[in-house]
Amino acid sequence: MYGWGDWSWFGPFHFVTPLLFWGLIIAAIIFVARRAFWSDVSPAGHRRAGLEVLEQRYARGEINREEYLQKKADITG
Repeated sequence: MYGWGDWSWFGPFHFVTPLLFWGLIIAAIIFVARRAFWSDVSPAGHRRAGLEVLEQRYARGEINREEYLQKKADITG
């Protein structure tokens, strides 16, 4: 009755269903945590932070216009 021919819980692969279930739960938790806590770690976040620092240095007069424009082009690609 509950041998290899029974397809309840996907037959011989009945042990895979709980693994898939818990794997999806863990993946969802990791996805939510990364979105919540590490949202500024993206390359776009680094680029934005780099531009802010560059603009501050230019405003303080630490770098000239040509250097500012060159570094801005380097950062934005």
